[in-house]
Amino acid sequence: MTAERPQVEAAAWPHEGTSADPASTVVIVGAGQAGGWAAQTLRSEGFAGRVVLVGDEAHPPHERPPLSKAVLSGAAAPESTRLMKPEAFDALAVQWRPGVQARRIDRAAKQVLLSDGTAQPYDKLILCTGGRARRLAVPGADQVPLHTLRTIEDAQALAPALRPGRRVVVVGGGWIGLEVAATARQQGADVVVVETQSRLCERSVPAEVSAYLLALHHAQGVRVLLGAGVRGFARAADDRLEVLLADGSALACDTIVLGVGLVPNDELAREAGLDCDGGVRVDAQCRTSDPDILAAGDVAVAPSPWAGRSLRLESWQNAQEQGMAAARSALGQAVDYQPLPWFWSDQYGMNLQIYGMPTPAHRMVQRGDPASGSFVLCYLAGDVVQAAVGANAARDLRFARRLIEQRKPVDAERLADLGTPMAKL
Repeated sequence: MTAERPQVEAAAWPHEGTSADPASTVVIVGAGQAGGWAAQTLRSEGFAGRVVLVGDEAHPPHERPPLSKAVLSGAAAPESTRLMKPEAFDALAVQWRPGVQARRIDRAAKQVLLSDGTAQPYDKLILCTGGRARRLAVPGADQVPLHTLRTIEDAQALAPALRPGRRVVVVGGGWIGLEVAATARQQGADVVVVETQSRLCERSVPAEVSAYLLALHHAQGVRVLLGAGVRGFARAADDRLEVLLADGSALACDTIVLGVGLVPNDELAREAGLDCDGGVRVDAQCRTSDPDILAAGDVAVAPSPWAGRSLRLESWQNAQEQGMAAARSALGQAVDYQPLPWFWSDQYGMNLQIYGMPTPAHRMVQRGDPASGSFVLCYLAGDVVQAAVGANAARDLRFARRLIEQRKPVDAERLADLGTPMAKL
């Protein structure tokens, strides 16, 4: 993946004043968080034309983070994940097509061919197709029930299995895997996490944060196996399930959950000839290699000055804000979407947040003791904060974000001193 932007020409909206033209049509493919916010933003920005929202799920636009926590535990109903109340959604006056798939984009005719046999014309098209849970291509994967967690239906199917006395094996020590493990443990299940890498969340956090997460789960009674590859799945003689590990051992369990990453749903774009590289490539205006087609959310690969390369961000923040940016760009507004990456995770009542992109090249300055349950780790290049990771320290993290965005030099000793308010740095 490179940082080079797609080569696209600036494209004006079909004619001046289209934001108030009822003859114009914006089609949004994907009715999740990015798609929902794109639709809402089109209306809030004054667009009076047709908005067609095509979604292969039966549910109105909703947020996914609660699925691995409150919805999975039963503390919240699936309806609580909706982006907006039903009356607010109705007020948008969008043509919502639930349970319908976009099969093909005819760029020459400027229409989307749908699974119900209809063809939907567009003036602008916004792809918010998201992604799907990655599966494992190992023996037995098609012979035993394997849970994933991406949709409301996934959460509803998994929830009954998380109860006292049940043994749950979570394959994957990334964010979804750890959140599911935390919820399962809080529901009384015995939990084992199997991670093929040498530490938890290795792709997204430094080693010291991985160590903190490992200690957190150990303290809650979760067994974590690091550097453990999965060679297959099987059904034991007593009808329990088995996770077969690369070292020849096996884990007997009642439930298996896969949390091994996300596959971007970029097939529609690739088959239409759009530039794709691990997702749909867009520029800072959310435009693909076709100036009349935009993309946002988990499926979009965008240039990031914070990382020095193009990234596909899988986060609540990006789904919302890039969906909004794509809508404004579709209306011909000036957009320069290059956000500071922000990610958060809730586990066992602990809130962890990440701002920026910490790397091994950065110098780490620790503020607070992880053992206390509240801390911030700042990552510096020279005397400038480039990234920050913290747990249960929302106030300090807000000031850390300000330091990152302002690229303001700081004194490392004062930064580490809890007696010095971050607001004064």
